[in-house]
This record gives sequence, structure tokens and C-alpha cells, in this order.
Amino acid sequence: MKKTISFAILHFSVAFTITYLLTGSIVIGGAIALLEPAVNTVVFYFHDKVWKNIESKQAHSVAISAEPAQLAN
Repeated sequence: MKKTISFAILHFSVAFTITYLLTGSIVIGGAIALLEPAVNTVVFYFHDKVWKNIESKQAHSVAISAEPAQLAN
């Protein structure tokens, strides 16, 4: 949990610093530092679901291609 919290702080800090340097606004930097990780979390959830689906299809494909070899034994 400590690692997750430290990464979250690092993530917020980077988002704030980059936005502040680009805009010069503490308010916009703070808003982006809060919004970007929240949006990223939702996007990651769907990204992970897609990859699990791809991995499941690949595992199923490998299992099907291995069946004839198992039947021959």
C-alpha cells in the first residue's frame, strides 16, 4: 500500500508540475493533477479488460491447437 500511495503522490506531482510549467496557473495545474489520474484510472480499467480478452482468446487458441497432439498420445 505504501508503494501505491507514493506512486499516486508522484503521479499527482508530475501532472501538476508539467501543467503548471505549461500554463503558469496553479489552479489549472491542480485541476489537471486531480482529473488526469481519475480519467487514467477509468481508461486503464477498460484497457485491462481488452487485454484480458485478448489473452483469453490466445490461450484458447493454443489449447485448441494442442488438442490433436494430446489425442495422438
